[in-house]
Amino acid sequence: MNIKFPANDELDLALHEASMPNKTVIIAVINKAYVEQSANEETTMLDLFLESFWLGDYTRQLLDHLLLVTVDQTAYERCKFKRLHCYRLVTNGVDFGGEVVYMSEDFIKMMWRRTLLLLDVLKRGYDFIFTDTDVMWLRNPLAKLSPNKTEDLQISVDSFSGDPQPEHNFVNTGFYYIRSNNRTISLFHTWYSHRDNSSGKKEQDVLQDLMHAGLFSQVGLQVRLLETRLFSGFCQDSQDVSAVTIVHANCCRYINAKVKDLTAVLRDWKKFKAAVTGKDPELVGNITRGFKWSAHTGCQNSWI
Repeated sequence: MNIKFPANDELDLALHEASMPNKTVIIAVINKAYVEQSANEETTMLDLFLESFWLGDYTRQLLDHLLLVTVDQTAYERCKFKRLHCYRLVTNGVDFGGEVVYMSEDFIKMMWRRTLLLLDVLKRGYDFIFTDTDVMWLRNPLAKLSPNKTEDLQISVDSFSGDPQPEHNFVNTGFYYIRSNNRTISLFHTWYSHRDNSSGKKEQDVLQDLMHAGLFSQVGLQVRLLETRLFSGFCQDSQDVSAVTIVHANCCRYINAKVKDLTAVLRDWKKFKAAVTGKDPELVGNITRGFKWSAHTGCQNSWI
């Protein structure tokens, strides 16, 4: 894969414009398939993602700090049209414009290219929250992430076993918060260096293998797992709608399935918010305890 690095000042400028005062940025990666609406869909993945910031609690201001990394020209033009912070990532010899199906060869290539970019961001001294665009931001996650600066990496999991040891869980790189320091840069260097010795594995699987092999301890990394009660996904729904922060369409294969089921997530969220607004605490408690997410039938059927 022939990789062309844009001029450094392009990325520097994009990061600076999106950054919070403490040099923290929210980063997501999009391609054409995430911004274009198909004939039988009412919305796009990007529009759902942005809608969640509008509907979430104390999330609207976070859009000022969102940097969309676009991997094709169509996605870049759509990003600029929406007046967002945009950065065009160029990778010669690979077309990332179409739907990159989970675990396909192009999917794996795109995940590794993403990892290399994020290593570059860390080297520039920026902390960041990385989020997939199939993550709905229902509440401001900064309120739930630990402010403890000794914690280098706070990362989501597919399902939470109750054991806080990273080695005993399955991490998910679709949502995490990482601080820029020598330990995290070393982690990303080692992680990316394994790309050519991991045929058929996505970058998340390689990180999982390295974690189980003790890499986190070797580099002195302090890691906090984000339990699914607060940072949930389709693999394991949060049972606490009063506290849930994000909903990730993990355990799902196709974009159209994710769009269908995430549309239902936002519909459920709007109904919940309407039901509890202005109600007394006892009634809110009853509504909360009785809440259930709609079944993720699109994603469940995506594996058939």
